[in-house]
Amino acid sequence: MSDSASKFLHRENGTSLAWFRLEGESPGLMFLGGFRSDMSGTKASALEAHCRKVGRAYVRFDYGGHGESSGNFEDGTIGEWAGDALTVLDEVAQGPQVLVGSSMGGWMMLLAALARPERVKGLVGIASGPDFTAGFKKHRLTEQMRRELDERGYVMHAPNIWEEPYRVTKKLLDEGDNHLLLRGEIDVTCPVRLIHGMADETVSWEVSLKLARALKGDDVRLTLVKDGGHRLSRDADIELIIKTAEELAGEVG
Repeated sequence: MSDSASKFLHRENGTSLAWFRLEGESPGLMFLGGFRSDMSGTKASALEAHCRKVGRAYVRFDYGGHGESSGNFEDGTIGEWAGDALTVLDEVAQGPQVLVGSSMGGWMMLLAALARPERVKGLVGIASGPDFTAGFKKHRLTEQMRRELDERGYVMHAPNIWEEPYRVTKKLLDEGDNHLLLRGEIDVTCPVRLIHGMADETVSWEVSLKLARALKGDDVRLTLVKDGGHRLSRDADIELIIKTAEELAGEVG
């Protein structure tokens, strides 16, 4: 068996979360993936390789309905996925953590920092997408799509011409309203590093600027990559992410 093989956290409600942990120096890095992504992606794997090389502790996992975890993606909500992140933080990660959140993971890391400030010592947001459900409702829903949501409970959404359309449920969009953060000050005071591509067509870089302004703490830095897209998975992007995460872990450690 590979030493990067997933393990599973079985819960009382019958669900299971896939996770991987690398033992090492504290504070550890914990990767929180994006919407419809999984822990085997480029950024998650690159961070693992880095942590393995330098001896830093590392955790990655799949939300319910994502990757190797149980459940159906279409049944998931922001609250449930945030709960998954907290479960892994509480039961898998050991000691203080720097959370590295990509896209939706940037929302998840903020919710985790608010819920567990004593465990979360720093945040690294990559194309962070807090409140994206509200943005979807406001900017992407046509009148016809709104009618479809009311009539059948979901709409089909195609992010771009290269991806197959998928269902976005009314349940997801409405439940997301319970976790919105950008409408006021966010009571997060740990050091935060935000990285965002200015060519991002999925989440505008201005979201990260708004987030930086909303955070209560003063130790907040935003790095803009002028030609960077949403995924930020090019070699130079990965190098920037790893450097940023490692430097922050060193500072808070």
